Amino acid sequence: MEFGILFTSQPNTEAEAYPHRDVHARVTSQILRADELGYDYAWLAEHHFSNEYGIMPDVFVYAGYLAALTERIKIGTAVVTLPLANPLRVVENAAFIDILSGGRFVLGLGSGYRQYEFDGFGIDFAGRRDVQEEALPLLMDLFLKKRIDHQGKHFRAKVDGEYEIFPHAVQQPHPPIFLASSTERSIKVAGRMGCGMLMSSWTPFGELARQTAAYRAAMEETPPHLRANPARGHADVARWVYVAETDAKAKQESEEGLMRHMHHFASGHTSGYLGTVSEGGGAVRDYDGLSRDIILHGSPATVIEKVEQLREMTGISSVMLHYPPWYGVDKTVASLEMFATEVAPKFRPPQPARKRA
Repeated sequence: MEFGILFTSQPNTEAEAYPHRDVHARVTSQILRADELGYDYAWLAEHHFSNEYGIMPDVFVYAGYLAALTERIKIGTAVVTLPLANPLRVVENAAFIDILSGGRFVLGLGSGYRQYEFDGFGIDFAGRRDVQEEALPLLMDLFLKKRIDHQGKHFRAKVDGEYEIFPHAVQQPHPPIFLASSTERSIKVAGRMGCGMLMSSWTPFGELARQTAAYRAAMEETPPHLRANPARGHADVARWVYVAETDAKAKQESEEGLMRHMHHFASGHTSGYLGTVSEGGGAVRDYDGLSRDIILHGSPATVIEKVEQLREMTGISSVMLHYPPWYGVDKTVASLEMFATEVAPKFRPPQPARKRA
């Protein structure tokens, strides 16, 4: 298995004097430590217009910055909101970051789920999946053929003759490409298009098992020319993770902030964000309920057991660890270190951590 860190660049409005400025220094310090500890991925999420959820207007700018600072960790987008982007620029930027990072870039795409972001750019939210389903084949053709003549409903592009898409990525035919998928429609698209699949933080284990099975069934329909995607067949899931010496300590240091966060977003501040985290009556689960099959919190032994259960049920390839801002740098890094040294080695050959310079 592989393990990465998912960064939404959510500001800590209680502790950071200038949250929209300070957040990236905090996130960068955590990514640098993750690189030292041997984590496989640093995933970056695109967000617009919200000082409470995430501040990352351009993942490619930040990815280029990280490429210069890191040595071995792969730099991924989770995700580029494809209906808000031009597919040609996405291909150019992805190839450029792949060069700058020495072949360490991973491209994650998604349709988006926050209507206020689409409203801000004047783009129809209801039609976003139609836009994505035109953009994705166009993007794949650009990577594979380097030239295009496309006259579609949402995009028009012509790069042909003596011209082609430059630069070319280090990873050929292209960097690994993933698609964020949680609906039946998006899961089928991911499988048919030969993409890897990125899954939500808040989906219970049982539903994840159903989604991964549907994805693998859809993979049977991948046409031959799309089967070379290095991410094809990889199902990666995001999870809120916190490892402490004991289960009780993990709960003590997490419960208040976690439940405050849950109730805040369940009240409608970010429509669609919590997905299937509510139970039958619509009420948000309590901490113990979340611990059953959503969050990966507890002692190293408890988290090992949960990761093993998750792997057995779903066959996932990778876990994206997510840490909200209220832990602060010290607690987050302590958990990252404990996961890297006591949990991850149970699921892969150990990789020696590099000493700080």
